Amino acid sequence: MPEPGSKTSVLPGLSLGTVITIGTFDGVHVGHRDLLARAVSRASACSLPSLLVTFEPHPLEVLNPPAAPLLLSTTPEKLESIAESGLAYVAVLPFTPALAALDATEFVERILLERFCLRELVIGYDHGFGRRRSGDINVLRSLGERHGFNVGVVAAVSGDGLPVSSSAIRRAVSYGDLTGAQRLLGRRYSISGRVIRGNERGRLLGFPTLNIALTSQRKLLPPPGVYAVFAQSALGSFGGMMNLGPRPTFGDSTLSLEVHLFDAAGDWYGVPVRVEFVQRLRETMRFESPDALVAQLRADERSARGALTQVKA
Repeated sequence: MPEPGSKTSVLPGLSLGTVITIGTFDGVHVGHRDLLARAVSRASACSLPSLLVTFEPHPLEVLNPPAAPLLLSTTPEKLESIAESGLAYVAVLPFTPALAALDATEFVERILLERFCLRELVIGYDHGFGRRRSGDINVLRSLGERHGFNVGVVAAVSGDGLPVSSSAIRRAVSYGDLTGAQRLLGRRYSISGRVIRGNERGRLLGFPTLNIALTSQRKLLPPPGVYAVFAQSALGSFGGMMNLGPRPTFGDSTLSLEVHLFDAAGDWYGVPVRVEFVQRLRETMRFESPDALVAQLRADERSARGALTQVKA
């Protein structure tokens, strides 16, 4: 096999070699950000471009679909978060049965070396890839000696005394622990979607809402309820409140995401929006009349505005 510096990459500007990190990076949490920062730092020290190799879909969706977790970040959300890291390149590999069948040696030689001109690999302390996660640190260091690339191992980042992990954040979000999830993520948990037309029932009640269609049905949502939120879009940043869940007062049991923005106007249809969860205000509930619902919505607005004044947009 040719030396790393003599390869022809599938990406421009990588032929002299790359500093690579690799993984699913679901959520791009504080541990992931530390790993990316170290890869970027090593790339700068080596005068080489940095590259993240990640996958779509989540590997368990191919290897064991019943065990595949709901996602903390869809691929567009993940790429948006990664863009803040200073990383030079991101390669999103389709995770297929053929890719899953590669053992660690095949993956390193055929993907990392041949396609992406690996010169240095920066990985987490517990990383493993290739068939049956056979590519542990010892295997990778042996391959590095054989092919002339370095392997750097990054220690865990701790949160609440335990290593930060996507699994821990999923548990926090699932139980509605927004503060815990924010601490491990390094930012508020959020969802992204596009504004679609609804039945305009909120407008008739005096609380017009944006109906959000998620970018992926595999996105993990916190428990149903009414939340204080921030909405970020090309039209600006606004505080608001969101109903996540059914609308029992009107006999509608389908899941909906309806955001009422404070002090906002204009045509939002078709606009991409990121909604950040700030605080859960109450459970969804059935009201005896629209008037009773409106009275509660007015109380919710006061609570939401109060919660939003305590944090930064």
